[in-house]
Amino acid sequence: MSAEAENPVLGAAGEESDPHFEPVIKLTEQVETKTNEEDEEAVFKMRAKLFRFDSTTNEWKERGTGEVRLLQHKETKKVRLVMRRDKTLKVCANHLISAEMKLQPNIGSDRSWVWKVAADYSETPPTAETLAIRFANSENAAQFKAKFEEAQSNNVKLASGGVGDAAPASAAEDTEKAAEVSQAAEEPAAKKEPAVEADVEEKKEEAA
Repeated sequence: MSAEAENPVLGAAGEESDPHFEPVIKLTEQVETKTNEEDEEAVFKMRAKLFRFDSTTNEWKERGTGEVRLLQHKETKKVRLVMRRDKTLKVCANHLISAEMKLQPNIGSDRSWVWKVAADYSETPPTAETLAIRFANSENAAQFKAKFEEAQSNNVKLASGGVGDAAPASAAEDTEKAAEVSQAAEEPAAKKEPAVEADVEEKKEEAA
């Protein structure tokens, strides 16, 4: 017996048929999934790899690869940094860009930056972190730095002018509260962490 005859999906002449099956259960309602980003718009986004410094082991640990975004609230105009991992979309960075943050060039690399966060809300409860982000090239890293500092300047002006008293999205509201105590929670600037190893291979982007 030929393969065509054995396959019930194929017609007698060996051509594919297009069967139609009615669903057993029809879904009438769609479940809406909220991300707490509905009231924000992205002013910057770019693919990168994120690391956090583990002080207990004195080494850098990868947090994830994905798209880092700077999100501006439509009412308050304040900007926070949010990054989600590829595939799972799990948040690996979430914090307001406050005045105390300073991007430092990573030792031995022109495509990565290191900065301290008083309270990162990617985990519960929020934690103080030293983060490092690495881009595909130095041009991308420079673009991120320019947009980061632009957002930082924007947030400082809003805070000093008392502009934007409306309640932001829940995650953004939490990071705003954390920013008020950022200076006290920051680790001493004199502490020196090792560089993120430049020879860690980039994860291949998925085919479209």
